Amino acid sequence: MSILRRLTFLLRPSWAILAVVVVAFAYLCFTVLAPWQLGKNTSTSHRNDLIAASVKADPVPAAGLLDSDDGTPPAGTNPADTEWRRVIVTGGYVPGSTVVERLQHLDDKPAYGVLAAFRLDDGRVVLIDRGLIAAVDGTRLPAIAEPPTGPQRLEGRVRRSEGVIPGKDPMVGEGLRQVYSVDTTQMSSVLGMRLATFATGGQGGYLQLDSGEPGAFTPEPLPQLDAGPYLSYGLQWIAFGVMAPLGLGYFVFAEIRERRRDRAAAAGARAAGSSVPAPADGTGRAAEPVRVPAAEPGTAAGATITETTSTETTNRPAADETAGTPRRTTADRLADRYGNLR
Repeated sequence: MSILRRLTFLLRPSWAILAVVVVAFAYLCFTVLAPWQLGKNTSTSHRNDLIAASVKADPVPAAGLLDSDDGTPPAGTNPADTEWRRVIVTGGYVPGSTVVERLQHLDDKPAYGVLAAFRLDDGRVVLIDRGLIAAVDGTRLPAIAEPPTGPQRLEGRVRRSEGVIPGKDPMVGEGLRQVYSVDTTQMSSVLGMRLATFATGGQGGYLQLDSGEPGAFTPEPLPQLDAGPYLSYGLQWIAFGVMAPLGLGYFVFAEIRERRRDRAAAAGARAAGSSVPAPADGTGRAAEPVRVPAAEPGTAAGATITETTSTETTNRPAADETAGTPRRTTADRLADRYGNLR
């Protein structure tokens, strides 16, 4: 039996569906799930490297990290390495530019983020994250002091815009403009002014103040320098993608082995049924033993004669003829024992 014939059971709907599911799962593991986790591990490791490097590096002037008016990053700057850099800005806060960010947390309690615009000495305006302030009674917006006026020198870290949350539009509440995320494009519309952004690789960056700077509240803590479980998750998805086809192969092998055993058992049963010997005369009926009475002359007592339904050969010499006695047929012997049945 050819291999292809043995595998025809795989064309059954149940096996076909199982094969499609396994192949689709393995494809997702190798092309979507594993790259997703491994990519997060790569980005997290890169972020940790930038944070660790920024702790030891001296702050640099902000002008060298700001995009041009057309959004082009400054020459010689790698936008992917700009976030978390410590920079220095000089200028002054824009009066009346306070905006609060809703749904924040400070020490695991409800809080608000405080944002403001800062005009640089060269006239460009950047967005400043002044930090977090705790909510009153866990729900109400506290009184927020205006940032100091006059010339200021600030230090902080470059942060990438968070993007806009769908369905969460800016609003005005308790006399202040409020947003749900820090996005430089949205903040330009809210403040009604053009904002210069830091080069962060496709998303405009802003400045998060360090603790103790003029106008700063409690800054958001730096992320822990931990790569997280993403590498192990990625390797697990790769392992699952390998194990799924191997599992399908094992089940196919088990099915083939079971079918082979069934065929061997059926062949053994047929062989056992055909092992009974056929009669010598080829009539298909077994020979019937006949017991001859002890008093029968010319025949030993208790002798057994085999009768078949075939016609006896007339020219075969009988043993009693050679002894000078008349030849007796099987029918005569049966008549002597059971009577004449005619």
